[in-house]
Amino acid sequence: MLPLHIFEERYRELVRHLVSLPDGTPREFGVVAIRRGWEAPLSTAPGATAPTADVSLHDVGCTAELRQVTELPDGRYDIVTVGRRRFRLNAVDSDSQPYLTGEVDWLPEPGGQEDLADLLAPRVLSVFRRYLRLMRANGDTDDTVDLAEVSEQLPEDPTVLSHLIAATAALTVEDRQRLLAADDTATRLRHELRLLNREAALLGRIRAVPVPLAELAVPISAN
Repeated sequence: MLPLHIFEERYRELVRHLVSLPDGTPREFGVVAIRRGWEAPLSTAPGATAPTADVSLHDVGCTAELRQVTELPDGRYDIVTVGRRRFRLNAVDSDSQPYLTGEVDWLPEPGGQEDLADLLAPRVLSVFRRYLRLMRANGDTDDTVDLAEVSEQLPEDPTVLSHLIAATAALTVEDRQRLLAADDTATRLRHELRLLNREAALLGRIRAVPVPLAELAVPISAN
């Protein structure tokens, strides 16, 4: 689950569009990290240079599904989303809507290493709990992230666990992108085991992280 505060007008329009969809229609939008540059209107392909800024996007993103929408009196929104499907971005359209739209190919979650994922999951879960305890002890959180609650409700399903860690751990954009682009659950869990051991060791030695967890748990955006 990821709470977001929406105040920029183009993203308000996106929320209004999603809310207006017929019942039974997935209320999803795509999230893609910026590889280089600042958020700006883009031309028609990933990595293209916009007239006003040098911007490129990562080519693998994921959808976020609206789970809860609260409209505020001034037109802003507080929303709660959950990650859903991975995709590969093929082209970006900055003209059709106030917000960016794109052409994507959906990326399946390949099978074949389920036994390995089942073996890795308990180890990753144990290290992640230790990591959360260190984060809480060091005070490297804010009121928007309840690490005690997260720790109590961690899933045991390997795939769900792998996506939760990728969404909540205080990692760099590059590390997050590597996890998102992993071919399967077992590969993602292997990467996470290494990253969590590294982060836990750093927390134990210097008792700090570069930035608060909540700042790294949202898409790079003015919102």
